[in-house]
Amino acid sequence: MSQPDVAPVEVEIRGLHKAFDGRPVLRGVDLTIRRGEMVAVVGASGCGKTVLLKHITGHLTPDAGTVRVADHERPGSPLRDLSTLTPEAMDEIRRHWAVVFQRNALLSGTVLHNLAFWPREIKRMSDEHIRPLARRALEQVGLDPDAVLGRDREALSGGMAKRVAIARALVMDPVLIMYDEPTAGLDPEMCGQIHALIAQTHESRPGLGVARTSIIITHDTELLRALRPRVVMLHAGLVHFDGSFEAFLGSDDAHIIPYLRQMPVLQDRDRANV
Repeated sequence: MSQPDVAPVEVEIRGLHKAFDGRPVLRGVDLTIRRGEMVAVVGASGCGKTVLLKHITGHLTPDAGTVRVADHERPGSPLRDLSTLTPEAMDEIRRHWAVVFQRNALLSGTVLHNLAFWPREIKRMSDEHIRPLARRALEQVGLDPDAVLGRDREALSGGMAKRVAIARALVMDPVLIMYDEPTAGLDPEMCGQIHALIAQTHESRPGLGVARTSIIITHDTELLRALRPRVVMLHAGLVHFDGSFEAFLGSDDAHIIPYLRQMPVLQDRDRANV
């Protein structure tokens, strides 16, 4: 699902280092993601996948290196170094992003409250404008707005909560959408539905008219098989593999083969722990 190399850059990472309590996690990551690509970031637990995602979202600051992202608030969407931005400038860039968290991170309260929170806080939209967007987003993820909008978070099944989390992302009409273990905790049938929903969301075009970019942190082999994304594998704090799903699956690399065997075990563990 990747776009040609001529597509503009959406995320550019150079020489990214990060350590915690003296323990290096990222040791010089270089990665370029172009607009319209679907990229799955994989690797063993503790390899730095979520740490990498938090750098892309600006929630962590590099010890060394740079993270630059496209600024869709400005003509030509120039790349901006996140470490140089003021909180106000960061909020402007985040208007065009959305994140679907591993455990959904739904707020207490109703589905409408959850879908309205980010547009209200980040885009300063009124409830009058948010409600039709929320209804459309729920329809996009296969939920009936009349039945769901007033439902409390605690009344949602695991699959419904994941759909609401994706609907919350869609309300933002993001150019860049990021998923952290989107199928963790779901049974195989629901996983298949979420795979299809991620593909559908990726192929739809944001209001800006540009191609949507998707970054997925995952252990889900079936997600890779269904979506055929570009695969980036982290190992020893670096990008160890970067290529097509077919090349990843067919690799004879000494680190990739055992990880491929381990992926279903990791996915089952995530399902049990959520």
